[in-house]
Amino acid sequence: MIFDNRKNLDCYRGLGKNFETAVDYLKKTDLSALEPGKIEIDGKEVYANVLSYETITWDEAKYEAHEHYADIQYMITGHETYTYAPKCGLNPKDAYNPEKDVIHYTNEVRGIDLPAGPDEFAIFLPQDGHKVKTLCGSAEVIKKIVVKVKID
Repeated sequence: MIFDNRKNLDCYRGLGKNFETAVDYLKKTDLSALEPGKIEIDGKEVYANVLSYETITWDEAKYEAHEHYADIQYMITGHETYTYAPKCGLNPKDAYNPEKDVIHYTNEVRGIDLPAGPDEFAIFLPQDGHKVKTLCGSAEVIKKIVVKVKID
């Protein structure tokens, strides 16, 4: 898990060709102008989902993890809290869904909270359990982009 600010995006180019593509997209795109929906960046290697929703309580949010993609969860507007916990310490809530590359976990582990605001991002790798959508203080409507980066 990595937590950082837009000014340091270039530091993550070295994580691989697909991360370089993702960093280029995040740096060269007017993120505030994006409408919610899916964006093809480099086929199935790198794509993104632009999301807008109202944040929810920690108990309502779900831990999740992926096997084949890393997430770059990048806040465009608003504030939300990301929660991180190593996947190996979480209890599965349901079976892995290969079509969506996701598995959900129960909320028994508190994890580490990371309050995120505009131009801050977290990179969650396949070994990283994470919760998103969680309020940061009080509920608010946020806008973010989740860049999915294929790692295998």
